[in-house]
Amino acid sequence: MLRRHGSDLLQGEMIIVPVPLHRSRRRARGFNQAAELARHLGCPVYHALRRVRATPSQTDLPAGRRHANVRGAFALARRTSVRGKCVVLVDDVSTTGATLEACARVLREAGARDVRALTAARVATRLQR
Repeated sequence: MLRRHGSDLLQGEMIIVPVPLHRSRRRARGFNQAAELARHLGCPVYHALRRVRATPSQTDLPAGRRHANVRGAFALARRTSVRGKCVVLVDDVSTTGATLEACARVLREAGARDVRALTAARVATRLQR
């Protein structure tokens, strides 16, 4: 379903980059949900990012604190180049976009030509009447 609904983002030559978990969270959970989603998209998957520091879960943070929470939490993986590549970031859920923005910033600074995002779900806010 993700491949079908994200088909416009998956056009052309690109690489898929799942949003990484910190090693302690990965160990506790036993898997990375973004990596699991990425491997089913039928495109090359590069683990081009690494989480360089553990962060509190974004789930319980107000929107205003989420960007600060993930600022500086990601870095380019060792021996990885994204220069000139079109990258599709994959994550399970986007609430404020803070994690995706933090990852995209690292990829753009490393020379990615284009950074797109594909998530399984997006949190919608209720509109006031």
